[in-house]
Amino acid sequence: MSKMAVVTVLKGVSNGRLSLLPHSQLTTVRPRNIGYPNRRRNVLRIFARYSQAQDLFTSRLQDRLENLPKLVEDIVQTSLNTGPRGALRLAQGVQAFVGVGTEWLQDVSKTANSTTGLPTQLHLGLLSPLYLRKLFERMGATYIKLGQFIASTPTLFPPEYVQEFQYCFDRAPAVPFEEIQTILREELGRPIDTVFEYIDPTPVASASIAQVHGAKIRDTGEDVVIKVLKPGIEDILVADLNFIYIAARILEFLSPDLSRASLVAIVKDIRQSMLEEVDFNKEATNVETFRRYLEAMGLTRQATAPKVYRQYSTKRVLTMERLYGVPLTDLDSIKSLVSNPETSLITALNVWFGSLVACESFHADVHAGNLWQLRDGRIGFLDFGIVGRISPKTWAAMEVFLQSIAIEDYESMASALIDMGATGKDVDSKSFARDLEKIFLSIQDLDTEIIVAAARDTNTNATTVAANVAFDERQMNALYLDVVRVGESYGLKFPREFALLMKQLLYFDRYTKLLAPNMNMYRDRRIKLVSNQRQRNIYQ
Repeated sequence: MSKMAVVTVLKGVSNGRLSLLPHSQLTTVRPRNIGYPNRRRNVLRIFARYSQAQDLFTSRLQDRLENLPKLVEDIVQTSLNTGPRGALRLAQGVQAFVGVGTEWLQDVSKTANSTTGLPTQLHLGLLSPLYLRKLFERMGATYIKLGQFIASTPTLFPPEYVQEFQYCFDRAPAVPFEEIQTILREELGRPIDTVFEYIDPTPVASASIAQVHGAKIRDTGEDVVIKVLKPGIEDILVADLNFIYIAARILEFLSPDLSRASLVAIVKDIRQSMLEEVDFNKEATNVETFRRYLEAMGLTRQATAPKVYRQYSTKRVLTMERLYGVPLTDLDSIKSLVSNPETSLITALNVWFGSLVACESFHADVHAGNLWQLRDGRIGFLDFGIVGRISPKTWAAMEVFLQSIAIEDYESMASALIDMGATGKDVDSKSFARDLEKIFLSIQDLDTEIIVAAARDTNTNATTVAANVAFDERQMNALYLDVVRVGESYGLKFPREFALLMKQLLYFDRYTKLLAPNMNMYRDRRIKLVSNQRQRNIYQ
């Protein structure tokens, strides 16, 4: 054996392998095969990863098989609850989809020859905020309410969708009075004229699910308003919400990762919220709870909510005392009713903040149409269809949050929001505080247009001046979206009630700029932002 052959054999042994080739061929083995152990380790690593993936797949498959009977049971039960109305809604849905799809294709064709390419809205198709909102509007009441839910829940939905769906709050077309009369006869169980002396056929207001008519009770002569659920709304809601629920269940079943995003839980929250809003018995309870709070606190001379006439109310009909007044944004009319509009604003603020502490739920829609200066000088709270409920954890953090706003302590504000939001990572509170400071400073720069109109009386030659306030709700929504967006950039997920509270605070901020421009509602000692002296939920 040559010296080269011996060296080659020794190298082979040193690498953990011994060649079985004849002596004459030993010299052909090259050191380039020395890396074999590394390849073996790579193979073992790949095999281990494959085994882990296979185990994970097997585990997930087993979980899905275990959950399959429950999914099938849910689908069957939900389908039975939906009944034949589901097929009708499916046909209407297809028609709406085709209609909006056609509109999208027409818009695409208009921009086909553009040198700038298709806008982002067109690229996303029917999933874009614009076309999805149009689809929801064509689909009717359920999806309009769903759009309103999206618009008021920036903690769950992307900001561009929250902004676009603000349009879902616009006035809805009225239902013919004959159909309203039919519902009243069915619900009251007797002729309408035995209950009401008169009903105004022209609605006072019309929304997506209900419309309101003025009336007079025959026995007492009292002026009331009758809120009537629009015909067919319940069936549409049940069919649509059941379909959305089934879709969410199937998506979570097919993609378990979605369960971490609580997709089904979100859909359940939407369903509960929307079904509560069409149950006027629950709205009646909300109103009565608020009235008991006013009575217990001795506030009935300062504020009120409509008296509910239970004997003339059902799940689909709500008869309430008619209040007369003007929206809290009509400065000129308010001045004709009270000597000091600032006092009215302070009353409204203290009553609302007190309800956060004392009531099971709070009024979560204090826009100008629902907050009035009444002719008798009191503040009127109307329409309790949308209410919020605060968990103890959120309330504790909210107290600190409100106090920190009052003294502009942004570090305390950041800490309160961190305590309120669910997060799985550490948050840089100082950096978060700096970002919050920028947002709240921008609130001071929010444009509020005071519209002033002058008119001259031809008889007395006197000049009267009327003032009102106009502000863009999209601007307001952008502000609290900024807070949510900044919080999410730090890994925070705020509860829905925080968004509701923020929006009401921004409403009151607008009223302050009109009625008391020199007042800081967070610092003024006449305004009681928080109260630790009473327990919550004592006026239920």
